[in-house]
Amino acid sequence: MIINKATCLVNFHIFTLFPNIFTNTLNEGVTGRAISKGLINLIVHNIRDYSTSKHKKVDDYPFGGGPGMLMKPEPVFQAVETVKKQYSVPDGTPIILMTPQGKTFTHKIALSFQSFKTIFIICGRYEGVDERIRNYLATDEISIGDFVVSGGELPALNIIDAIARLIPGVIGRSESAQNDSFYNDLLQFPQYTRPANFRGIKVPEILLSGNHEKIKTWREIQSLKKTSQNRPDLIIKKNITRSNPLET
Repeated sequence: MIINKATCLVNFHIFTLFPNIFTNTLNEGVTGRAISKGLINLIVHNIRDYSTSKHKKVDDYPFGGGPGMLMKPEPVFQAVETVKKQYSVPDGTPIILMTPQGKTFTHKIALSFQSFKTIFIICGRYEGVDERIRNYLATDEISIGDFVVSGGELPALNIIDAIARLIPGVIGRSESAQNDSFYNDLLQFPQYTRPANFRGIKVPEILLSGNHEKIKTWREIQSLKKTSQNRPDLIIKKNITRSNPLET
């Protein structure tokens, strides 16, 4: 059940045409536990409820022609402005528009949203949204990658989960988040669990040694290697040279 607690560390207000996508998903796993603990609050608003047309119309044809339909500005503006007033949301609160045209979401962007008490997320649909929503309502435009999905709901779920797990108390141990990929701008090192020998494939002996300093060094090197192989762009951004332990 989506709850409403003023004491929550972060309140997510989600504006969508498909509320059930959120109510049926976010009550599971990490976010579900965070909600039950009162650490985060998820309030889902159906944009259709703010349409003034007889048939609750929220889309229309684009001026100038072209395929598809666009989300109209009136119901989206009305929804966001009504909720801001209803919940006494201060100016400066992030209003995120989920769109393929936005900047690509990263761990650093998740960290930048972590400190806000309230976050608004607008989920686009159809061919897109009226440009006035982008220019005069949203404070941030976010994409989760260079591809297009049917709407902003599934990307928004990713954003919420990524931000939520950074909030103190949401995940069991804070060190877990510090081991995640991208925490230090690199991919996570290889991880193993029991059995130590599975079908003849053995866990690296260093991990069984009990020498925590050597294990720490091994993990740092493996993290660099994996990042170099799978995401060399991150290595370039981090300005790592061949003089680093990557060569070890």
